Amino acid sequence: MKAIPFTNVTINDRFWSPRLMTNSEKTIPHELEQCRITGRISNFAKAAGLMDGNFEGIFFNDSDVHKLIEAASYTLHTHPNPEWEEKLNEVIDTIANSQQEDGYLNSYFTLVEPEKRWQNLGMMHELYCAGHLIEAGVAHYQAAGKDKLLQVACRFADLIDNTFGPGKRDGLPGHQGIELALVKLARVTSEKRYMALSEYFVTTRGQSPHVFEKELQNPDLPGGLGAYQHHYTRDGKYEGTYSQAHLPLKDQKECVGHAVRAMYLYAGAADIANETGDDEIKGALHTLWQNVEKRLYITGGVGPSGHNEGFTQDYELPNFSAYAETCASIGLIFWAHRMFLLNGVSRYMDVLETALYNGALSGVSLDGTGFFYQNPLASRGGRERSPWFGCACCPPNIARLFGSLGEYIYAQSEDDIWVNLYVGGSASTTITSDISLKLTQKTDYPWSGDVEITVMPDKPTSFTLNLRIPGWCKEYTISVNGEELSNPATSLGYINIQRQWKSGDVVDLKMDMPVDRIYAHPHVRDNLGRSALQRGPLLYCFEDIDNSQGAFETLSLSDNATINPVYNSDLLNGVTILKGTGLVYDVSDWDNQLYLSKPNTNKIDITAIPYYAWSNRGAGQMAVWVL
Repeated sequence: MKAIPFTNVTINDRFWSPRLMTNSEKTIPHELEQCRITGRISNFAKAAGLMDGNFEGIFFNDSDVHKLIEAASYTLHTHPNPEWEEKLNEVIDTIANSQQEDGYLNSYFTLVEPEKRWQNLGMMHELYCAGHLIEAGVAHYQAAGKDKLLQVACRFADLIDNTFGPGKRDGLPGHQGIELALVKLARVTSEKRYMALSEYFVTTRGQSPHVFEKELQNPDLPGGLGAYQHHYTRDGKYEGTYSQAHLPLKDQKECVGHAVRAMYLYAGAADIANETGDDEIKGALHTLWQNVEKRLYITGGVGPSGHNEGFTQDYELPNFSAYAETCASIGLIFWAHRMFLLNGVSRYMDVLETALYNGALSGVSLDGTGFFYQNPLASRGGRERSPWFGCACCPPNIARLFGSLGEYIYAQSEDDIWVNLYVGGSASTTITSDISLKLTQKTDYPWSGDVEITVMPDKPTSFTLNLRIPGWCKEYTISVNGEELSNPATSLGYINIQRQWKSGDVVDLKMDMPVDRIYAHPHVRDNLGRSALQRGPLLYCFEDIDNSQGAFETLSLSDNATINPVYNSDLLNGVTILKGTGLVYDVSDWDNQLYLSKPNTNKIDITAIPYYAWSNRGAGQMAVWVL
């Protein structure tokens, strides 16, 4: 199974089209300017000898520029934008000029510690930055048809391949990401060495004695020993869970350590399993997926702790202090998509959709120029999106996710098509070897569960069209050319329609989209006795701007409370809100008392908005889970 590539997908959708336009017209030029004024771009010019000066910022800042180029490349394909395309080309030229004669490319090490390449792989992000350069080169080639950056990426990948691997230098990425990048490079160039190098990085990780353990013995470590010891040692001894380097992947049972690192590793490993059929990797990923579902926020956020930007233990999912980094939700999307391609099970796409519409989408403001690094599920006020960060991994990451959205909508095998996300637009491919096929979707998803799909092969042909039944959907009807299918075949969470298709055949899927009360597992202590509201793929929250009488930590919804969805085109760029009634304690009853035996409650009108849209009207209080 493979995804129908973004280059074959067009999005024309009331929900997503405005966001993709904002990504092109606001987010990408904003991020280009931020990379300019913070010295991220000029670092490459200095490394190329085009200007004088010292390195600026954090040692991994190159990666932000690479991710932005990837985002801009996808977006140029769908939303040509000459206003910033010329600037993008100039950045690519500058990066190319900074490449060293042997293929090495990293502005920090070129400018600051040129003699210490590859000596602190655990913390200094050399291979991570290389991975994002490779992804940028592949994306620019696929989207714009230009190979300048791809050739730069290949030269660097060749150097890395000549440096690391069996019979060569020991080395692994401290921050994963190059694994999935090398798979992309192998697929676009048909160079098997890149795939083999990715497999080496995946399968060698966690073996003893570990390369990171050896690096700790270097008293002259680039960047210093402090951060390394903090993350990789416990009680003075090496401990590799922070970077998922404590055990070989095939022996790992729990999602541990830094969440973004974990997501990128598992995504790359799924790619390798897809290519090689490695059953040990498949089994480990299945076990790890079962574990992450005990450590997953209802928003699709992962990694509750700010201490390690990552995982703690099963069911530990605090709301106010939730870290739930935007990049981690994006990484979960990468992993979930690859797990679907590996297994064909709808549950992976359910999680992908949850993370897309909630945990990732909340990471960017509606105007496209403000960003969340963390995505808590409750706030007492003071949380606002920032125009940029010192560690700015999240802004270009959300931009590249939006730019590549088409990649996640459809998939196919030789004789089957899967519709995974309900997004208006069209896709083109070939089916049963040589028959051209176009699919179009019309839908008002996620506000409505009605979807119309028109199937247009260039000549009648038989194949199976598989439509995902989202996990939130309990009742649906489906018809073909107006004739309802009374008992459609289903498997692995998909409706399977096998028939001879003719051009103009129309499939109508109608999914009931009620407001659901969701309850957490009893072991999630923060949410005992509480519930959350969900409609379709969207999680909802309460903000004080809409609920002036709402004391969010005491707001309760009675079991028989009626909650009605209402579309408001004038609010938050157009959203379906939820209206109803709730109860709050009357704080005045306490007077100056700390405790009271029989507090009174007041009945109030309540309004809930989609979680992704919170904090777009000021930094007020917010809660997802209520009594």
